[in-house]
Amino acid sequence: MNMWTKALAAVLAMALLAPALAQEEDGYDLWLRYRPLPQAGRDDVLRQAQAIVAPRSSATVQAAVTELRRGVQGMTGQAPADAAQPRAGAIVLGTAATLPPALLPDGLAALGREGYAVRRMESGETVIAANTDIGLLYGAFAWLRAANTGMPLDRLDERSAPKLQLRVLNHWDNLDRTVERGYAGESIWNWWALPDVRDRRYTDYARANASLGINGTVLNNVNSKPEILTAPWIAKAAALADVLRPYGIRVYLSARFSTPLELKETATADPLAPEVAAWWARKADEIYRAIPDFGGFLVKANSEGQPGPQDYHRSHADGANMLAAAVAPHGGVVMWRAFVYAAENPADRARQAYDEFTPLDGKFAKNVLVQVKNGPIDFQPREPFHPLFGAMPKTPLVMEFQITKEYLGYATHLAYLGTMFEEALRSDTARAPGGLTVAQVVEGAQTPGRPTGMAGVANIGSERTWSGSHFDQANWYAYGRLAWNPQASSRAIAREWAAQTFTREPRALDDIVGMMSMSREAVVNYMTPLGLHHIMGTGHHHGPAPWVAELARPDWNPVYYHKADRNGIGFDRTARGSNALAQYAPAIARQYGDPRTTPEPLLLWFHHLPWDYAMPSGRTLWAELVARYDLGVTQAQALRTRWAALKPFVDARRHEDVAALLDVQVKEAQWWRDACVAYFASVSGRPLPAGTKRPALPLERYKALQFPYAPGRG
Repeated sequence: MNMWTKALAAVLAMALLAPALAQEEDGYDLWLRYRPLPQAGRDDVLRQAQAIVAPRSSATVQAAVTELRRGVQGMTGQAPADAAQPRAGAIVLGTAATLPPALLPDGLAALGREGYAVRRMESGETVIAANTDIGLLYGAFAWLRAANTGMPLDRLDERSAPKLQLRVLNHWDNLDRTVERGYAGESIWNWWALPDVRDRRYTDYARANASLGINGTVLNNVNSKPEILTAPWIAKAAALADVLRPYGIRVYLSARFSTPLELKETATADPLAPEVAAWWARKADEIYRAIPDFGGFLVKANSEGQPGPQDYHRSHADGANMLAAAVAPHGGVVMWRAFVYAAENPADRARQAYDEFTPLDGKFAKNVLVQVKNGPIDFQPREPFHPLFGAMPKTPLVMEFQITKEYLGYATHLAYLGTMFEEALRSDTARAPGGLTVAQVVEGAQTPGRPTGMAGVANIGSERTWSGSHFDQANWYAYGRLAWNPQASSRAIAREWAAQTFTREPRALDDIVGMMSMSREAVVNYMTPLGLHHIMGTGHHHGPAPWVAELARPDWNPVYYHKADRNGIGFDRTARGSNALAQYAPAIARQYGDPRTTPEPLLLWFHHLPWDYAMPSGRTLWAELVARYDLGVTQAQALRTRWAALKPFVDARRHEDVAALLDVQVKEAQWWRDACVAYFASVSGRPLPAGTKRPALPLERYKALQFPYAPGRG
């Protein structure tokens, strides 16, 4: 090739790249960006994806083919051709019924209904094989993920099947498009325009979820309204189901337990009243006529003022089983939330779910799953795992994570939750010889043959970034990947996401993954170190407010949780206190019963200790607490510094967007530190440790701050 030919080739290459380079990135494409690969990567993809061979059997297969074509076109500038027969250089999609025997992978049947195999054959084809069309779609996304992250495609050999059957997003979206605990704009569901107008965004939502293996979505808030189960709203849900169905996503609805009573169609909502059971059976029939693959109901009952079976002196099992009987003929399930606490119950709020649900173990219908938050309080920056995990061996338990960061700085603060999810899932419940992790419980180790699942409270909204910030997309991504495999590595997931989202350059990836991996710990340090919890502003949960003490219910007040006074700080959950620790397995109760053997990150969760208590660092508890607050601020500053150094590797707009939020995070980390240190100094009567910087403002100035219009209050 002479110099002029080389020059022409360079010009053509730049022309190929120009649209992508000129395109301003706003985050809408998520991790499905499919931007041009380096030359070696483009060549590799083009060798493997010259053509696509696929059965034209369903809308799902068409979605897989369309996605492959979109991805290859974006990464290489050249779309693959259609081909009728397998050949070298082609991607061949098929099931056992359609693939030639020579291309059929061994052991395909063992991958189940949703699993897939992706393999580069010696004969030159890349085979994506599955037992069903949805498995082919998941396999297509797996191939694109490999290509987009720079894996060598000529050695590709991946087999994967989900470990959980139900992998569901819970949208806390209201019918007026507000979103409870939502920090990314309005609900993406334009209920007013449905069912006639089906926004293109719904399809892009489905693509993103299918790329992670998410197979269900609860469309409406757990604080549900009765109207969602009326005919006009069922028609709206059916329209969404039609859009999501080709991507393997079933729709579910949050049901208000008293719906038939509030619609004035029954005289009671007593779950044992025949007229109530008959109403729900008729309603289920109506829904399934409109949505044949309707997933079922999610229910929040007898919690935070929501109606439920206890209003009629019935149990959670009575209520759940009545609804389960209504959807059982159609193959539906009921996910019954275990998040319960009541004003008339004076017990430690951390005890209430265990106390109410463990006596009901084995009493729930076969199509009922009890949905349990990862910790016993409420999605705090750090909690111990919920004691229900491992304690209900006859009942399937769904893990409920919160993807939206209600207590971790909204969408403003960089806090990668993959590490939090992994921490909970890998916790050993000590309920079996040799150990029994939370992940194993969720995967059905104690309940073989029963449904399994994971739920994530969505952080998705109408903003172009989908989640309110670019890094918060990683929490949606991490949730989906861990729902597919609860034993996956959060660090590996972070790298996979960052490579598809920001850059494939290895050193830059190292820095981004490093930032993500330490970010949640930074938030814990400047908000709730050493096991402190629920000391945020009340109602909106924005910013520090450890001083709040005047609200009607004790457990709405931060002082209830930290119990700081002149003598010490922390919530005693040992036998000397609320004895919530007794709800854990004996081995854990023994370990955590002694502050000397309690993990330091949970120390004040389980113990009320004097300010002079000697910490392993050699500091007093008071000095250690202040040091942790200082460390959190330093870590937030380090996040900002590390991101600034990544400017050459990230497009200008998204780099600027993240940098602006990191500036806010540093400011708010300092606010958290100063307000909490000032308050705890005042109640303890102790001087600041030597060398410690004084808070910027007097305590009363921090107490006076008000946020009446904070987002996400629903």
